[in-house]
Amino acid sequence: MHKEILLVEDNPDDVELTRIAFDEAKIANRLVVVSDGAEALDYLFARGRHSDRDPDDLPSIMLLDLNLPKVDGREVLQAVRANEATRTLPVVVLTTSAEPFDVEASYALGVNSYIQKPVDFEQFVWAVKQVGLYWLVLNHPRTA
Repeated sequence: MHKEILLVEDNPDDVELTRIAFDEAKIANRLVVVSDGAEALDYLFARGRHSDRDPDDLPSIMLLDLNLPKVDGREVLQAVRANEATRTLPVVVLTTSAEPFDVEASYALGVNSYIQKPVDFEQFVWAVKQVGLYWLVLNHPRTA
């Protein structure tokens, strides 16, 4: 069974492009989408409207935008890395920012990879496909 991909993204267009890219790459993992940082943490830690979820059943990967409503992506990353259960969850920042500060801060907080979202549709789809293929097909994750 394929584990889920958690996409933390508040832009509906980027969510749809990500779905298209994963479909084109024939990535079978179910895409779970949350639109703000607070819901991402609720999902991961099985709280709030996600309290019926098994907190030990973590996604294969989290694709994280930095500029999110409620709780921003940096705070989400900090909370994920501070928690024993989620510390080793692969996190890829997928954001519009190429600011050196954002890149450095993300790596300092423990992100696995940082990718600037291409503006062009075809390039965006290509980039998301590559992320999916690497993290879900080529990469060998740690086993708990």
